[in-house]
Amino acid sequence: MSKSSDFTILPSHVGVIMDGNGRWAKLRNLPRTAGHKEGAETFRKIANYACDLGIPVITFYAFSTENWSRPELEVNAIMDLFRDYLDEAKERQAENEERGMRVRFIGDLTGLDADIFEMAMGLTDLSSDKTRITVNVAVNYGGRQEILKSVKEIASRIQGGEIVPDDIDINMISDGLYTANLPDPDLIIRPSGEYRLSNFLTWQSAYSEFWFSDILWPDFTEEDFDEALRAFEKRNRRFGGI
Repeated sequence: MSKSSDFTILPSHVGVIMDGNGRWAKLRNLPRTAGHKEGAETFRKIANYACDLGIPVITFYAFSTENWSRPELEVNAIMDLFRDYLDEAKERQAENEERGMRVRFIGDLTGLDADIFEMAMGLTDLSSDKTRITVNVAVNYGGRQEILKSVKEIASRIQGGEIVPDDIDINMISDGLYTANLPDPDLIIRPSGEYRLSNFLTWQSAYSEFWFSDILWPDFTEEDFDEALRAFEKRNRRFGGI
């Protein structure tokens, strides 16, 4: 596996759409829940690897606002996986502290079961002072809904007389997002053969580079992550310039 010194440039923020769990399971005649369980292991592996490489921020798309429409059995299984991850993260607190890993959960967490919400907030608080890497886990998250949240907060400030419409700028909208004070993603990775954002980091991805692959998420390896980073190195990022 690579080291950070092997790359000429690393993205400051990587977004990952964890896709293909269900198809992975179907190909093996397994229940979809088995695919989600295997995908959770891949999440842990890639988060640790990104930390070892020295990537400052990585955001994983774990559960969207639209995913509630999936079968109840599958949704419940995913929620149980969140519980398992949160329990395990608490048990590995010393290891995560040594890694310098800050874990945050972004999205409308009030829509989650109370026990998951409390465990997520507890883990966030425990790791809040870590600075080597920020791992964002997007749960009950939607990019459009995130923008709407920010706009509503701005509207409330206008209604309260704190600001006027002419005060609104791009930074003000960004400051109302879940990723406030973090860099926008330089690179977004989507495995599984799909070529769309699926309501992920909609505002923040305005100038992101994209890397797509046919690999299903449970099969995604550190070497595949390296391949995405190699492709990023070769991109000419002009941001509208020449």
